[in-house]
Amino acid sequence: MGQELERREEWVRCPDGRGSHRMVYSEWGPRDHPRVLVCVHGLTRNGRDFDDLARALAADYRVVCPDVAGRGRSERLADPAAYGMPQYLADMLVLLARLNVEQVDWLGTSMGGLIGMGLAALADTPVRRLILNDVGPVITRAALERIASYVGEDRRWDSREEASRYFRRICAPFGALSEAQWQHLERHSLVQEAGGWRLHHDPAIGEPFRGNYLASEVELWPLYEAISCPVLALRGADSDLLTREAWQAMGTRGPRASLLEVPQVGHAPMLMDDSQIQPVRDWLLA
Repeated sequence: MGQELERREEWVRCPDGRGSHRMVYSEWGPRDHPRVLVCVHGLTRNGRDFDDLARALAADYRVVCPDVAGRGRSERLADPAAYGMPQYLADMLVLLARLNVEQVDWLGTSMGGLIGMGLAALADTPVRRLILNDVGPVITRAALERIASYVGEDRRWDSREEASRYFRRICAPFGALSEAQWQHLERHSLVQEAGGWRLHHDPAIGEPFRGNYLASEVELWPLYEAISCPVLALRGADSDLLTREAWQAMGTRGPRASLLEVPQVGHAPMLMDDSQIQPVRDWLLA
């Protein structure tokens, strides 16, 4: 059992418009566990964000944490225009087929939550329970503009220290993380190449984002209201992406989500502290 609770690295090949790409994922817990939890990260993040959460749940779940195409260890897409929901949804369905499961619980942070909403709204959805981490049917223009100010920049730094300062500045809304937690995120978010240090994702993910999402705020209420499974909506109390008004409305519309607010955090709670992990675990296992 001890070895089953350790992280395993796996991959699956997914088709795209110009061939295929390898999507890498971490897997924790017994491979034959009947409960499966898929954790999907935000726009510029990667699956290693969930290491602490996965470790805490590995005795109760088979936990699967993919790097979405173009992030972390997963391969980049040949066509930058393909970085969007249709490709991400298709990739996740390939992943579920690889896992050989009919239903999963889903935890999605930001972009990962939007992917989860898309899957949960399907008529024959594979999503049994859905956790939306600081994302919902309304995404503010202010947050989109803030993200657009850095996403897709092909920056290089001469030293890891310079890269670390930049990383911690743009990720400041994560809240008061410990030094060990920052170092864990940096270990999997910064990569050294011949030209120096850079962020561990394809800069091209910013092209369709800027082209599609900056005209106005995003409203997805019809998608949210098509969801019928139980939903837990987490919100960072200082979030600029999920307003308190939209978050509260999620508790009264559609699936009538259970609501949980995380104090002293913006976009988004990183689910690395026991104080954030335990409520998620309690809700999933209730």
